[in-house]
Amino acid sequence: MEDALRSAEQRLREAGVPSPRVDVELLAAHLLGVSRGRLQALALTGADVPEGFEALIEERAERVPLQHLTGKAFFRGVELSVGPGVFVPRPETESVAQLVIDRALGLERPRIVDLGTGSGAIAAAVADEVPGAEVHAVELSELALAWAARNLEPFGVHLTRGDLAAALPEQDGSFDIVVSNPPYIPEGAVPVDPEVAAHDPDVALYGGGLDGLELPRAAAVTAARLLKPGGYFVMEHAETQAAAVAAFLEDLGAWGAVTTHQDLTGRDRATSAVRGIEQDTTTDAVPR
Repeated sequence: MEDALRSAEQRLREAGVPSPRVDVELLAAHLLGVSRGRLQALALTGADVPEGFEALIEERAERVPLQHLTGKAFFRGVELSVGPGVFVPRPETESVAQLVIDRALGLERPRIVDLGTGSGAIAAAVADEVPGAEVHAVELSELALAWAARNLEPFGVHLTRGDLAAALPEQDGSFDIVVSNPPYIPEGAVPVDPEVAAHDPDVALYGGGLDGLELPRAAAVTAARLLKPGGYFVMEHAETQAAAVAAFLEDLGAWGAVTTHQDLTGRDRATSAVRGIEQDTTTDAVPR
């Protein structure tokens, strides 16, 4: 098996896959139904290559996402089902979930909502790590909603189909925390990685407008409407958007304690704020 793994690793390296050896081992382990560590042990003992391995390597060489080939992604301590039609959760988003979890653990039976939940990654992680939390999630895409339903059902998350710009109007002013990882890629920008450009759905990538911030602005307005006074909002964004996000939160007038947060690589990855004074939080109030 080791010779086959090395050959497959070289094939993926030539195709520009960023972590060829890891991907090779994960694909072989997936086919065998074993852990990556067990796969490495089997390779040393001369075990046979699993059936279908070469076909999966060719798909990965064509830059089909690894998670689409295995049907699963890992986010913090949660295993998620993913595939075509849903955004594959990224490791950097785990730091956004951490901000929510840290805040929620200081509250008694907090009510939390994830706007634009996609696969349900953040909502699932929060429900998994915050005992007693009542977690809601909102998603517009029918395809993503189907994946989210599968992922969130074991955690008791309340999943609703809806637009993040008009989510849960009957629950205004009732949440302790709102989190969102909305689409935020600017109009006309094309992701560098083929896995993203060709396989992540456009609806999960492009935030609207030349700056990509139309949907993030809408998420901020919705958060101001849904939160109790003193409630906490945190939103992911690109590192180049940190100043703009902080500016429109401050301009909106509903927020205090606007703070930029870095991910584990030191990039400006999220901005948080605390719901302050009462004001008009209709969509007409979105700064342009």
